[in-house]
Amino acid sequence: MLYTYSAINPAGQTVTGEFEAENEYDLGMRLKKEELLLLGSARAGRRETTSWLGFFGDVFQKFSRVSLVEKMTFARNLAVMIGAGLSMTKSLEALRDQTENKMFKRIIAKILDGVTQGKNFADGLREFEDVFGVLFINMIASGESSGKLESVLKLLARQMKRDHDIRSKVRGAMIYPAIIVSFLVIVGVMMMVYVVPTLTATFTELGIALPLLTRIIIGISNFLLGFWWLVMLAFLVLIFGLYRALKTAAGKKLFDRIVLKLPIFGPLIQKFNSARMSRTLASLIASGVEITKALHITSSVLGNSLFREAIGNAAEGIQKGKQLNIILKEYPKLFPPLVVQMVGVGEETGTISRMLLRLAIFYEGEVSDTTKNLSSVIEPILMIVIGGVVGLFAVAIMQPIYSGLGGL
Repeated sequence: MLYTYSAINPAGQTVTGEFEAENEYDLGMRLKKEELLLLGSARAGRRETTSWLGFFGDVFQKFSRVSLVEKMTFARNLAVMIGAGLSMTKSLEALRDQTENKMFKRIIAKILDGVTQGKNFADGLREFEDVFGVLFINMIASGESSGKLESVLKLLARQMKRDHDIRSKVRGAMIYPAIIVSFLVIVGVMMMVYVVPTLTATFTELGIALPLLTRIIIGISNFLLGFWWLVMLAFLVLIFGLYRALKTAAGKKLFDRIVLKLPIFGPLIQKFNSARMSRTLASLIASGVEITKALHITSSVLGNSLFREAIGNAAEGIQKGKQLNIILKEYPKLFPPLVVQMVGVGEETGTISRMLLRLAIFYEGEVSDTTKNLSSVIEPILMIVIGGVVGLFAVAIMQPIYSGLGGL
């Protein structure tokens, strides 16, 4: 298979070319024998999009965002280049050239300009805090000040890889029930709009006395047909209202509290936030960030506002002389006893980073197991709900038919 590639030669220059290889791994190994460090590759023969397709592709690209995977690749490749002895400017030049995302390419180019003018790498990243985030920037700053930038970049890449994996698993677990519920709603609306009016006309012609359940369903159908615009407007207002409410601190806190109390999803969200909190805090402490600052940064990257508030309060408590495990113990609904005990052991033995990492691995495994079994737990519940809805509809339709047949 023919690949086009970009690589770095022993002189630190970026070179491109074509090479025959079985796969990308084989390509990297073959280039290594030629004393070339692979940066990026693609199968040869791909055609560039032209005309209107190319135009709309460029327009779409302008509004694209830098994904977590792209940032992870950026950190990992930068660590490899620095470890290979390349300067920061040479490394950033290579990464700028190999990046396909035009927005990210412009960002790397601006960071490169700053580094060329004498800025620290972390200072260049701070101009794009909305892209990289406070966690990424502060770990880089710590790595630069301690002279351990390569190890910090590797740590960041692993952190983002774990974060990406765990978020993908949680999202994947939510897709199945969301699809089933959406399908149920669509089928219900179609029945109300197309099936029920036909049956209503039949019942009217036969002069059948309708039971209460049937009259309710017919009433809902008539309302949907006569006031569909009002239903759509109410739906849009509801969605907009929920969106605005979740943008407020009180609304987000109420939503997060309700989510944590849900029977199936609550424990999953708790494990997810515990895993993310443990790994983020472990990475920051391992990279040399002071504990109170690490807690503030960790608080900012957590999704659940209750966890954010608890970790923020922990940072303030430590400044007052309290121990972290004692503070976490005040939030039993958020942090299980295992978290409190492991943090306590870490504080006593001076190995808190290692204990937090073990906690992260444990809860990441718990999230993985929960998401694997989630479909088998939710499926029977959804089947019961669907069966109940179908059963109610069948009773509402069949009961007047049998009543009419009995009167003949």
